[in-house]
Amino acid sequence: MNTDPTKMQPFEICSIRPPTENYSLTFRLTRNCYWNRCAFCPVYKFGARFSRRSMEEVMNDIAHARMLYDLMSERNILEHTAHDEAYQKVQHLADEIISLNPTLKLEHQEGNPRQDLDPKLEWFLSWFKDKPGIKDSLENLLIWHMSGGETCFLGDADSLILKPDFLGSVIKVAKESFPTLQRYTVYGRTRSAARSRKLSELQAYRNAGLHRVHFGLESGSDAVLKLVKKGETRTDHIEGGLKTRDAGLSVSFYLMPGLGGVDLSGEHALQTADVINRVSPDFLRLRSLQIFPQTPLEERRNKGQFVELNEHQLVSEIRLLIDSINTPTQLYSDSAVNLVQVNGLLPEEKPEMLAKLDEFLNLSQREQLIYSFKNRISAFLGQYGGLTQDIYQMIAPFLHGQDLDYGAMSNRNLKDSIRLIRSKLMP
Repeated sequence: MNTDPTKMQPFEICSIRPPTENYSLTFRLTRNCYWNRCAFCPVYKFGARFSRRSMEEVMNDIAHARMLYDLMSERNILEHTAHDEAYQKVQHLADEIISLNPTLKLEHQEGNPRQDLDPKLEWFLSWFKDKPGIKDSLENLLIWHMSGGETCFLGDADSLILKPDFLGSVIKVAKESFPTLQRYTVYGRTRSAARSRKLSELQAYRNAGLHRVHFGLESGSDAVLKLVKKGETRTDHIEGGLKTRDAGLSVSFYLMPGLGGVDLSGEHALQTADVINRVSPDFLRLRSLQIFPQTPLEERRNKGQFVELNEHQLVSEIRLLIDSINTPTQLYSDSAVNLVQVNGLLPEEKPEMLAKLDEFLNLSQREQLIYSFKNRISAFLGQYGGLTQDIYQMIAPFLHGQDLDYGAMSNRNLKDSIRLIRSKLMP
């Protein structure tokens, strides 16, 4: 066991991963996204480049992760059940490792905030790290350990472009290095599953230990997919999803309500439901559209070429989507950007979900604004634990102690506050 702090190196974690993998140990098999043309996505459009990592690089990362984990164990960091104390010890250990390694110290000091980014976009991109450091590595190990140490996510954007032998070798070594690992998942594109991989190759992934593929379906409408330059078709979604299921892999679809705008809202909901009914994925996850600054979709909106749904229209679209799904699947609304949280097994629990959506839709405009404000600020506090200065300043005039005086807030005050809070929520 080599636990010499001077020998420690970071391993490349996946800062972009499904929310269900937030507590997973992560390793990058590729860097970033080779497609990188989706009009709604801001993640990889500001300097991040796609690359495939070599087997040697990935194996070195797994070895570095194990060395860091052993060092954390030796320092008794993993024995702490109090999160705050454990995080504090991780920070101190990161500082110690950086101070002892001149190369890490130099890398730690590099990188200044870009001056050409919209502040809201800069906030979002601060959570995406193209070059994760030693502190990121230690925190990933800590979160994984404290969450049971059983899950592993292998990124970045589409691991289905990798040969089964490559993925299998990684899973084998990861399992040998971290024996408690039980589940391995990846992001994939349905086009890759439908056109680039034979059924036998997808089965080889399963035989190698892969359990689930997370697909960014977004929409089942060809018109919407073309509008946002997704680079996939509804046929890709259907064939890729079915082939992945036939291979024995769990399928998780991510849907983006609102992506069709006002003009394609109904088609977006109905065609997406049709794809779901044909594939019967294990999981559906809602990620309501959030238009980020400096993206192609924002440009279209600013030119009047895309009309964004208001929150009433968005909830109505989600209602149409859910009402049109008739296949067994588990629906999760586990994103902070979603307004009404609807979760459950379809179609059995459809009536309860529709009733919850109708509860919002039947409110007056004023009541809907207050509902939205309360939901958004609660989601923000849940993600970050406190308010940023700009949010606090916006609502401060209406604060009386810990309570907000909603009666003193105009509809414009509520709309402006909701817009600011939404812009900072992580999908």
